[in-house]
Amino acid sequence: MESSFHSLENLFLQLGLDNSNASIDAFVQKNKLAQDEKLQDAAFWTSAQSAFIQECLSEDSDWAEVVDQLNLMLHD
Repeated sequence: MESSFHSLENLFLQLGLDNSNASIDAFVQKNKLAQDEKLQDAAFWTSAQSAFIQECLSEDSDWAEVVDQLNLMLHD
């Protein structure tokens, strides 16, 4: 079984967000999370975006690695 790994830019596209480097940087700076706040529970997500993130993490999908990367960036 072949698994594919996605980039941060592709994740932003999947979430319906601008995926330019400048937009990703601005998103991360604007949306920092508290250490105890779960990524999927963040107030800035739509319900569909939150559900996608939750699904990626709970099913350890091929998106999970890049979702973890975004999680770390927002908790930095």
